[in-house]
Amino acid sequence: MIKLAMLLLLGGCAGMGPHAVPGEPVAALEARLGHPTAIYRLPEGQEWEYATGPFGQRTWMARIGADGRVAGFAQVLTSAMFAKIEVGKARKDEVLRLVGRPAETSRVFQHDDEVWSYRYKESEVWNSLMHVHFDRDGVVRMRMNGPDPLFEHERRAR
Repeated sequence: MIKLAMLLLLGGCAGMGPHAVPGEPVAALEARLGHPTAIYRLPEGQEWEYATGPFGQRTWMARIGADGRVAGFAQVLTSAMFAKIEVGKARKDEVLRLVGRPAETSRVFQHDDEVWSYRYKESEVWNSLMHVHFDRDGVVRMRMNGPDPLFEHERRAR
């Protein structure tokens, strides 16, 4: 009985959040999830962003093939995706295609960097912020993460 309850609980968690079926037409995706928060052009199609920001910790990307069908769908605010942002090489447009729009932007005047900050659940546990620093030319100069001050009261209350 306990095993059955655990399976039902885990099955319910797996269905949380939006989903897409590989091969489904974009019209079906849009009918279910609404219009994307952004659309990014790719050589072989498009990347449709479904962001929950500025306070959300998840952004889903739907990869749309040239045939107008869903080729992939994933939650992209993860440590693994942030690791794909290459320091010294990646540019703003690439960062947008990888992890979508930031929750907030700021500037570090000492270095004249523009900083994009992303809220996410690091390892699906810790409320974190990933900061991506860009130089004047729009090239990533640094990635830095740390606790999200928005949720610090939760951590201190324990």
